[in-house]
Amino acid sequence: MNILVINCGSSSLKYQLIDMKTEEALATGLVERIGIEGSILTQKANGEKYIVEEAMKDHQDAIKLVLAALVDKDHGVIKSMDEIEAVGHRVVHGGEKYAASVVIDEDVMKQLEECAKLAPLHNPPNIIGINACKALMPNTPMVGVFDTAFHQTMPEKAYLYALPYELYKDHHIRKYGFHGTSHKYVSMKAAEAMGKDIKELKIVNCHLGNGASVSAVKNGESVDTSMGFTPLQGLVMGTRTGDMDPAVVTYLIKELGYSASEVDDILNKKSGVLGVSGVSSDFRDVEDAAWNKKEHRSNIALDMFVYRVKQYIGSYAAIMGGVDAIVFTAGVGENSVEMRESILEGFDFLGVDFDKDKNKVRGKFAEITKEGSKVKAFVIPTNEELMIAKDTLALV
Repeated sequence: MNILVINCGSSSLKYQLIDMKTEEALATGLVERIGIEGSILTQKANGEKYIVEEAMKDHQDAIKLVLAALVDKDHGVIKSMDEIEAVGHRVVHGGEKYAASVVIDEDVMKQLEECAKLAPLHNPPNIIGINACKALMPNTPMVGVFDTAFHQTMPEKAYLYALPYELYKDHHIRKYGFHGTSHKYVSMKAAEAMGKDIKELKIVNCHLGNGASVSAVKNGESVDTSMGFTPLQGLVMGTRTGDMDPAVVTYLIKELGYSASEVDDILNKKSGVLGVSGVSSDFRDVEDAAWNKKEHRSNIALDMFVYRVKQYIGSYAAIMGGVDAIVFTAGVGENSVEMRESILEGFDFLGVDFDKDKNKVRGKFAEITKEGSKVKAFVIPTNEELMIAKDTLALV
């Protein structure tokens, strides 16, 4: 069975066409800088790389290019969309209704629309991806795999907010957590690398990209994570504020005259490293401005990002009573040598014996601590697509 996995992020789209008999990808692809100047699709298949540089104003444009690339007569891997027997979609927010993956029908689509207000940067492109595939492959089953599912093991003390309890009971206002598929995958891989049972380990995962989160995984279960009711909480991100005093919202509305929708737009789309640097939401652009052009605001934006990640690693080590491994994954986590070094600097008190030479890797698995380090640190490329494909296969 061939399963197409669509993984739409806030400004990127990853996809894989996977032969589930072998669990090998027939084609893998990445669409970057959606809605940003310099949009590009890169597909790898049959040992060759196929690149399409074309403006993509939104995720619908990106999906069209993905499907065209898969059936391209010179660079594609299938002759028609009929060779795709199911499509698995990463869906960011399932609310409390979905704690596991589900076959997508009209009722599910309505629920996803309802949840869009909780993940305004992600559920809309997820929905676009589903609708684009349904339009081109109306008879192909679709499965939604939710980022929130892995974090359903969090205890009440971690997922409840100190608001009137009725707001949780009546309106389901609580921490949900995201990037769950990624956090689950890299936790399992870290345990494999250490040759230990995941149920015996305390792991802090750092999923760092345009969207970013840290998760505390104890004995194989998520016990806390940095994202909350929506993907806005937690780390400084590409365009999102992360943690801040919530009174800023009321101040912007009452004192500066912003509407609620304008504030929502600022917090989700105009803040983060983009808002602080004034350069871009793409960390590579900000790193270039900070390190090569010596722009102060870009330096501050990166410093804030590193500072927040360090805060979460330290706090999660505390709540778990220690840490056995720290994992870096996703775009920044897998590829930025400098950011990983900055984040781990000063963690020798935890037992991290960092190795600068081992850290000089991009986009591939590596242990980046010295032999004998009490706490291991790893770079582990995430593979949310394979996890999504497995859930899709099980359901269809």
